Amino acid sequence: MNYLETNRKQNQFYEERLSLVMERLQEIVDEPQVGGAFDDYFTATAQLMLKLNEIVRATSENPDAACSEQGREWNRFLFAQALEGDNYENGFLNPAYACEKLGAEYGAMFAAHFARLRSAIAYAYEGNFERVCLLAELLVEIYVMMLDDDITAEKVQAVISSHVHDNQELALQYGIARMFDKNRDFYRTILLQADLNNENYLYKYGFNISDNERKILAFLQKMPQEELQAMADTYTEGFRLGFVTLNKPLEKKTLVEMRYPVGFEPMMRLAAANFEKMGLYVIAAPSSTAANKQYLNDHEQDEALWLDKSLVERRAEFLKKILEEYKEIAPQFAGPAVVETFGEKPFEPVNRKERLQFDQKQQGLSVQSASEQAQLINQYIHGEERSFTIIAYPIPEIGDQFNEIFAETVRVNTLDYMKYQQMQQKIIDVLDAADYVHVIGSGDNKTDIKVKIWNLENPEKETAFENCVADVNIPVGEVFTSPVLEGTNGKLHVTQVYLEGRNYLNLEIDFKDGMIADYHCTNFEDEQENRRYIEDNILKHHKSLPIGEFAIGTNTTAYRMGIQYGIQDKLPILIAEKTGPHFAVGDTCYTYDEDNETFNPDGKLIVARDNSVSCLRKTDISKAYFNCHTDITIPYNEIKSIIAVAKDKSEQPIILDGKFVVPGTEELNVPLEGLL
Repeated sequence: MNYLETNRKQNQFYEERLSLVMERLQEIVDEPQVGGAFDDYFTATAQLMLKLNEIVRATSENPDAACSEQGREWNRFLFAQALEGDNYENGFLNPAYACEKLGAEYGAMFAAHFARLRSAIAYAYEGNFERVCLLAELLVEIYVMMLDDDITAEKVQAVISSHVHDNQELALQYGIARMFDKNRDFYRTILLQADLNNENYLYKYGFNISDNERKILAFLQKMPQEELQAMADTYTEGFRLGFVTLNKPLEKKTLVEMRYPVGFEPMMRLAAANFEKMGLYVIAAPSSTAANKQYLNDHEQDEALWLDKSLVERRAEFLKKILEEYKEIAPQFAGPAVVETFGEKPFEPVNRKERLQFDQKQQGLSVQSASEQAQLINQYIHGEERSFTIIAYPIPEIGDQFNEIFAETVRVNTLDYMKYQQMQQKIIDVLDAADYVHVIGSGDNKTDIKVKIWNLENPEKETAFENCVADVNIPVGEVFTSPVLEGTNGKLHVTQVYLEGRNYLNLEIDFKDGMIADYHCTNFEDEQENRRYIEDNILKHHKSLPIGEFAIGTNTTAYRMGIQYGIQDKLPILIAEKTGPHFAVGDTCYTYDEDNETFNPDGKLIVARDNSVSCLRKTDISKAYFNCHTDITIPYNEIKSIIAVAKDKSEQPIILDGKFVVPGTEELNVPLEGLL
């Protein structure tokens, strides 16, 4: 049975309901009766659901219905006409516009409801009536409520909240099934069976299809087969080597999740064949370029409408119940193999005051919910037995030199890891003798921090730093450790950095005994807004976070590429973290895997896998993990010195004035003349 057969069995229960609710929505479009701007709102939302009805019926009958000019029109309606430019700014999905037209009482709530209706898009393209029907019925229910003279915003919010509570098991079931259920093979079918010579297949996904997706596909279609195969091999071999390096049994696994950007199918189909040869069934998990990042920012905390203690408790209960249904296959999940892209225009968010935001209690509930879900999933998937790999490539939006940048990225992704391994070992030998490492910024960079290093009881057989080459984390180029929190003190400062697509200006984080004690940036004039920006996006609503990782990136070739093509601000963290020292706030790199012994290529046991916070898992796991890990890199040109300081206070420099000075690492200092 495949996804089509599964849907057809289910659709018969919703056929009549879907027809009836669509008749009512058509009446709303033809003659709305609420009055004023509310009529415009209900017309817009009803038109969305009517369009999804058209799509879901067409795709349920013909899986390739979207692979056509009609599919392109659907895509334009759902994304360009709703989310691009003035279409978004002057539409009800924008909470600021919605508040202006509908009033503060209803505006943000109705904008959030509109955004939630869009969650039915994925179901529509799969030909699944259920989600489209349920959300359409909710829309009609709210419309009828608004005709009542005694209506209040509180009553509407209660109905929306109740709908989320009542349907959260369904939403969780759908998400988990995508990972484990071979009958939910919609995306896999596209990946393995679509005609990759005809770009119309892109529209079958139901994602935003922009010039990036079309142009990267056209680029890869023209690439010689042997080059495509080499890219696929680098990616899948990195995943395999991750199991070898971490001494984990790949032969016990039967599933791998391939996360990839739409348009990369020519490479990913070859990668899927590689994984199949390893005995791994591929679960396809595609994504595409966001149509509007401001839209995502505006709706990031829409859960504020319905998040409460009851929801969090029931969510955990439902998740456990669902995972129990997959308890036989879940341990066979090998992990995610990820392809990322970079090159999009850096995002400068506008933090609109009208958008929904968590209150203090909800921030705590959000953290609690994320923690409980991570723990449950780890119990069934067995984090200590799984691995991952990540690799990144540019997209055409990066600029006119896309072809050259792509070729250089391929070169960076395939650098001689043995050469780096040897040079990095020389750096580790110095670092292992340190009591702490002192990092000082240069010029406008105010970094001044001492990072406490794990004390080795048996230096002949133990090491504090991992020698990271090109396996799970491509490209090659870093040595990293889990710092000792107690004794790690000072300031981390970056003049400008992009983290998860967001720009930070003069980001400063102060640490006391390894924990964030204070923070600041200069993105906004209002200091409270700056702090809230960091709290939402770096602290992830935690009161504080530890330094989970200290690393020294060694990939100066990638650094040179960023400078040469003027794309430093566009490099993904996967590459950027290799272009200077970096500090990660949140969990360590060994989260849920601390008790698995890991060795460097020289045979030494990596002992710095824990810190005093992660050790709490032995007594109270809820206090041990934060479910976030944000890398913050200082570029070489902002570094005055990185010095290993021994217990006897003797010093041995690693980097001075942006240059590696450990004997045997001189080759890392690539020429930058004429570039800076």
